[in-house]
Amino acid sequence: MKTILTVIGKDQTGIIAGISQKLYELNINILDVSQTIMDEYFTMIMLLDLSNINVTFDEVKNTLVHTGEQLKVKVNIQREEIFDAMHRL
Repeated sequence: MKTILTVIGKDQTGIIAGISQKLYELNINILDVSQTIMDEYFTMIMLLDLSNINVTFDEVKNTLVHTGEQLKVKVNIQREEIFDAMHRL
């Protein structure tokens, strides 16, 4: 299953490292990534492959949201098909 992950928050060191480390621990592969700094805000979008996870999608989502809270950024993850359907209109 592919998912879209977004991360937004005030720029600070360690955001990419913290998110990437958690993805590694969850056995999630990063397929593509785009990140930039907009004024003082860090923004990142990742396309992820969850084919090899050994927990539920809800557990992945909760873990990544919690990681975002620790890093003081907003993390959102959604299935690719839902993201595509929402943006098809």
